[in-house]
Amino acid sequence: MKLSVIIPVYNEKETIETILRRVLEVKMEEMGKEVIVVDDGSRDGTVEILQRIAKEWAPPNLKIYFHSQNQGKGAAIGTALTHVSGDIVIIQDADLEYHPEEYPLIVLPILKYGADVVYGTRFLGVHRAFLFWHYLGNKFLTFVTNLLFDSMLSDMEVGYKAFRIEVIKNIRLNAKGFDFEPEITAKILKRRLKLYEVPISYSGRDYAEGKKITWRDGFTAIWTLLKYRFKE
Repeated sequence: MKLSVIIPVYNEKETIETILRRVLEVKMEEMGKEVIVVDDGSRDGTVEILQRIAKEWAPPNLKIYFHSQNQGKGAAIGTALTHVSGDIVIIQDADLEYHPEEYPLIVLPILKYGADVVYGTRFLGVHRAFLFWHYLGNKFLTFVTNLLFDSMLSDMEVGYKAFRIEVIKNIRLNAKGFDFEPEITAKILKRRLKLYEVPISYSGRDYAEGKKITWRDGFTAIWTLLKYRFKE
């Protein structure tokens, strides 16, 4: 068994080297691991850091790819998926909000209980308590998701998602930006795949610290959920 960790990156010069070292240090019992980074047209010095890493210390299981222009998180994930060779895929944001040390927890329902997909949930585990309006928006989007697809998710927009490779490879994804999250969720729920949630730790950051998602993305998420409720 092999775990493929996908890391979409955009303007994360302050965190990219730290998160890569943490991801690479995670030991997975009886599982190999590959890490696939896709820089999505960063303009803050992230590209230069990644080029240095590739030249100076990147191990063989770390692969780094570059978009010449910024296309969005979904586009970076799509590029990474063309290079994965593992049996399970985890999406890891390039900031320090999520903790790679919890990979064994996230893949456990796949390995032990036959899950097709696993979502972390930020609101049941240890988490930083702040950004009320962001929390409220997330809860509303999760409510809309559950209403449309007769589900009981607690955190639709969570960044930590794990998939069996045959699941993620067989879902056609159109999203280029943050609408990746509602699109993949809608298509998973519509297919009635076995989706589990596990509580994860979350060290959320605010906009001054580099958070990128905004209220505009919330409207896009609602439209995406409605669209894929009634079409493929």
